[in-house]
Amino acid sequence: MGKSSSNDELTIRNQFDRICKLALKGEAADYYRHIAYRQKHEVLFSELSQKELDSIFVVDKHTVENKCFRVLGYDIEVKDILLAEAIQSLSENKRKVVLLSYFMDMSDADIARMMNLVRSTVHEHRKRSLELMKEMMEEYQNEQEK
Repeated sequence: MGKSSSNDELTIRNQFDRICKLALKGEAADYYRHIAYRQKHEVLFSELSQKELDSIFVVDKHTVENKCFRVLGYDIEVKDILLAEAIQSLSENKRKVVLLSYFMDMSDADIARMMNLVRSTVHEHRKRSLELMKEMMEEYQNEQEK
């Protein structure tokens, strides 16, 4: 009885050994296949020419010239410095209306609800703000032409 038990144990050990070797062989094949794929499809930066390196870089478009306004929990970035100055020159309520209307695509009714105003007041703020901003920007253009 002792002998068959040890034969069974040896058989199981050999089966386990074979399964482990097959698994390792499969993993090695996968690894070599992966390395071959990477060598075929990937290029190290150190292997690129200067012309190739110049063609893949990206210039960050976030400059310090951008003006950021915080309105009712929204961060609104204005990229045009002249427009940002024109918006900055408005009163606080007019500034909020313009930014929410044109940069956040909110309707007058939505803005009125958020600012606790009447919709017609929001409309008048927006209309008057555009007039003021237009005047300011035209004055700036006239100064630049002189």
